[in-house]
This record gives sequence, structure tokens and C-alpha cells, in this order.
Amino acid sequence: MKAFGICMQSLLAVRQQPSHRSEMTNQLLFGELMYVLDKLDSWFLIVSVHDNYEGWVDLRQVALLPEEEFISLNRSPAACLTSLHGRALCTGRPDIHLLLGSKLPWASENKLVISGETYTIDGEIGQPDEQLNAEQLVGDARRFLGSPYLWGGRSLFGIDCSGLVQVVFGLQGINLPRDSSMQVRQGHSVDFISEAMAGDLAFFDNQEEEIVHVGMMVDSRTVIHASGEVRIDGIDHYGIYNAQSQSYSHKLRIIKRLS
Repeated sequence: MKAFGICMQSLLAVRQQPSHRSEMTNQLLFGELMYVLDKLDSWFLIVSVHDNYEGWVDLRQVALLPEEEFISLNRSPAACLTSLHGRALCTGRPDIHLLLGSKLPWASENKLVISGETYTIDGEIGQPDEQLNAEQLVGDARRFLGSPYLWGGRSLFGIDCSGLVQVVFGLQGINLPRDSSMQVRQGHSVDFISEAMAGDLAFFDNQEEEIVHVGMMVDSRTVIHASGEVRIDGIDHYGIYNAQSQSYSHKLRIIKRLS
């Protein structure tokens, strides 16, 4: 099967298996594109375009696109919603609630056209600068503070550690892989934690030396990450120190710089 789709909802759950009881491994935000690989009953097997991540979605929640329109949208400037919340308004249709990081392809003067229908965006639209802005990265990450941890989540209402990093970098037009084990392959290493800068990514491993967690450095002594909730904790060359439990929660493996 060869087809193309777009997420036209606030959030779209991506599952490991074609069942609503299956584990949610990812979410797509409004405006994110997907390749449709296969169909099984009421489910599509898809790969998200921005990170090449595979999973199953309810076909009733996918808007299919002609190939020509899909290619055009995929080549459009990387605009996205930069306000915490917004709406996509279209005459004759219910409002679509938008979340921070939603993609807005070909948005011009707060309007975008998808499948022949014009949507007016009630919210702030931003386009990334040519250079990565570390201060803005940390500022955007701080906007998620207090958001609950949710495996596979990518929104203010629930987000995981790699989802936080992916969405924040996405606001600056940088498409990172979905999982921390893949994100660690990006950028170049920072040799000493004392040399870490705002926007650097800190990766943490388990006893099997597998990368299982990621956070963003606020400065050389603190890190923002999703663990229980999005929070800021102290960090040193051993790892993340949780002041509440007075213990280390994650063991530091490596720090990477993407700029």
C-alpha cells in the first residue's frame, strides 16, 4: 500500500500494535505528515516523516492526501505554533485545538490551506532562525515545566524525556529522532561537564550501558528533563541528583552539542 497522510487533530496516538489496548509509543501533532505503509482492519501502519518513526494509528484519525499535495506540504517552510495553545478555524467544521509545536505548512498571514480548505490559525506562528538559539531552546523547554510524564507523549498534557527534546528542537526547525537511543548519535561530544552549555543534551544509561534517558542542560550544573514530570534538577559528572530524594536518579553517560 502506498498512501500519504497528515495529522488533522490536536494529537494522534501512535501504537505499537493495531489495537487501542496496545502501548502508545508516540504521538503526532497537528500538521505532521506521514507515509502510510499498510492497512489492517481499521488501522494504518505509518511512518512519520519528520523522524522516520513507525507505528499503528486508527485510520479514522488520519486525513489522506494526494501525493502532489503531500510533496508540496513536505517542502513548505518550517512554520509551527509557538503559543502554548491555539485553534485552527474552518467554516463548517469544529475548531481544532492546537498545541505548542503543531506544524503549520505554508502558513501565511495566519492562514493555511489543506485539501482545498482554508484554516485560520488563532495563535502565534513562528519560523526558525537560520542558527540554533540555545537561550530559546532552554526557554521553550521551561514552558513544559510541570507537565506530567507520559510514555510516548509529546505535548504539555503528557510528555516523555525524548519527546520533550524532540519538540523543543522542532520549534527551531531541527528534526531529531524520536528516542534517546537514536538522539545520542547526533552532534559532537562535550568532554567535561564543566564545559557544558545551555541547549546541550545529556544522555544517561542503565546497568547494561543502554541509553535510556535524555535531558537538556540549562547550564553546566542543572538539567531540565521529564521524569515524573518536567523538572529541573542538579547534575554533575555522576548524573542527575534529585534534591527531594537526596539521591542520584540517572547515571550520566555523555553530553552532546548539536550547534
